[in-house]
Amino acid sequence: MAEGIRIGPLTLNYYGMIIMVGVIAAGVLSYYEAKRRGLNPEVVWDSLPWLVLGGVIGARIWHILTPPASMVEQGITAWYYLTHPLDAIAIWRGGLGIPGAVAGGALALFFYTKKHALSFLQWADLIAPGLALAQSIGRWGNFVNQEVYGSPSNLPWAITIDLQHRLPEFRDVATYHPLFLYESIFNVLNMGLLLWLNRKMHHKLKEGDVFLSYLVTYPFFRFLLEFLRLDSSYVGGVNANQTLMLIITLASAGLIAWRHRETIFPPGAKARAASGETDPETEWEEAQEE
Repeated sequence: MAEGIRIGPLTLNYYGMIIMVGVIAAGVLSYYEAKRRGLNPEVVWDSLPWLVLGGVIGARIWHILTPPASMVEQGITAWYYLTHPLDAIAIWRGGLGIPGAVAGGALALFFYTKKHALSFLQWADLIAPGLALAQSIGRWGNFVNQEVYGSPSNLPWAITIDLQHRLPEFRDVATYHPLFLYESIFNVLNMGLLLWLNRKMHHKLKEGDVFLSYLVTYPFFRFLLEFLRLDSSYVGGVNANQTLMLIITLASAGLIAWRHRETIFPPGAKARAASGETDPETEWEEAQEE
């Protein structure tokens, strides 16, 4: 498969074009979500270049710090990238880590909203569905590059990986789990869930809950996918992506529960229950009705 479209001396790389389609789609969705919420939609387009820049830098830094095992075996380590700066910035060859992209984009949004006196949590909630949409589209860049595939599979939807893109120990195996496809489908569903939370549950949620929900759902799914992935990134013998995803999932879920602790456990409920005044389950149900 060709890497891109050649126009004279220039090559429009498929991977980069797919990423940009995802970015634009996320921008359009976030624009209309801002209009629906009565916010200034121009903030989306004004902030988007900074979010993309922060996301790309963060994604590349994460890849450089945690290259997959197959690259490490070839001598392409974090130190290699640090001593070969041209290779470090060659993002058109692939190598963008989602954890770093989210962190870099969130950091850029934080500084943007702080500079313009906007609510970071409000805009993080609004942008979260678009982020999931961008990931769903962007994962097809991995299909073009024949990367992010899983263990060998003979399932009807298994994909064929060309010999030059297979790991050495799997040279004789042609078909694999399409992890990029699993993640793409999940992100479409996740986008739907986040939109529902923004539109139907907004009055029951605190600012930041939708973004925190994203930080529960997506990392947990990635944690599960890592069990199928062959070429994981290891740091000190530990699967860096899988471990980080589990930590983020648990921390975000715990933070949501803590933020809603007064709804889950109303003030004085334990004391009243201990004195026999009321039943804890009844107290919880009454709080939900309120």
